Amino acid sequence: MPRIILDFDPPQPDAPEFEHGTSDLVYFLSWAYSARFGASHELSQAALILRGEFKIDLSTLLTFADRNVEEPEDQDILDRSWQDAGPLAQCCEQVTRALGSDDERLCDLAAAYPGLCPSIEELGGIAGRTAERGSRIRVTYEMDEG
Repeated sequence: MPRIILDFDPPQPDAPEFEHGTSDLVYFLSWAYSARFGASHELSQAALILRGEFKIDLSTLLTFADRNVEEPEDQDILDRSWQDAGPLAQCCEQVTRALGSDDERLCDLAAAYPGLCPSIEELGGIAGRTAERGSRIRVTYEMDEG
């Protein structure tokens, strides 16, 4: 199962971890990112709805990287994935609110991916607490083979 792993700068000895599974979040991030390249998956379409109709800037949520560095370019992407936590927290709050709206397309999506809303909400909370500490955050994923 794929999963999200968070890094903090400076490192936090008591770093928060997700209480919910994050595989639906990994799928959403991947498909939402690929929407700009013409992907037509339902998660890509949801990203287009969030951007277009709800006017949410998803750029902070779509700043993520693969933890598995295989080539120098992978390390560069990983290094560039650090971001201020405050805007990420704000984006997650907006997305969570939109997914909980009465928009039938997003309601259907939330039902099809039951872990998506809780993991975005949880990411927003973690990012908010990280912002309060004045730290940066990096969202990464790994594809667990086990």
